Amino acid sequence: MGSTTAAPPTPERLTTGVAARLLGCSRQHVADLCEKGLLPFTTVGTHRRVLRSDVESLRARTDQPTRDQRRSLYLAFAVAGKVAADPSRAAEVGRRNIAKMRPVARGGAHALLDEWQRLLDGPVGELLVRLVDPSPHGRDMRQMTPFAGLLSEDERLRALAAWRASDSGASAE
Repeated sequence: MGSTTAAPPTPERLTTGVAARLLGCSRQHVADLCEKGLLPFTTVGTHRRVLRSDVESLRARTDQPTRDQRRSLYLAFAVAGKVAADPSRAAEVGRRNIAKMRPVARGGAHALLDEWQRLLDGPVGELLVRLVDPSPHGRDMRQMTPFAGLLSEDERLRALAAWRASDSGASAE
């Protein structure tokens, strides 16, 4: 009797939908990453396939926030304090800013604004959690924050000074 050998392992190829779930983003974002050359892919017919190892590598890189993202998160904690102290005023500022942002928003920005609107209309606790969410989606949300003007200029400057002092030990970029 002859011996049989197992076929050599092949890298696991994922759909953009599965990759999006692993990365915590939209399928369109994964497609955009592919088109920008940030995520290698092959095509099967008209569908993109990405290697699990490439997705995991990208996730490891994107899980490390940049200096700007760390600063944004720190400011979000300051905003969260204002939201917790006066939810009605925060909701008023947020709704007014969303109304100003909608006409000029492009692409996926509308979905982020819709999510902020839903959060403003819901329990304050959910809004606070999203404000300080360190995930990639939380970072995306903070790029479209509707809370400009909630902090006074003095509060914003004090929060930034505190962030600089606390972030001095973080890796420089």
